[in-house]
Amino acid sequence: MNAPVSQDKFRAYRERKKAAGLREVRLWVPDTRSTAFKAEATRQAALLNHSEDEKEAIAAMERLAHDVLDDWH
Repeated sequence: MNAPVSQDKFRAYRERKKAAGLREVRLWVPDTRSTAFKAEATRQAALLNHSEDEKEAIAAMERLAHDVLDDWH
């Protein structure tokens, strides 16, 4: 039995991309819409809130942003 038309269409698409020197990569990432993800993000943010690690990270980001803006002008 032949593959459905949509499968043939995607197979041809993938072959064109391969011929162009590209390769397919599939990634599984956390579902940021889930309640479990939101709860864990909130929990971790609360642990960092006003901690010394947070202060150091913010200071480092501010230094980097300042350096980038200086180079950009």
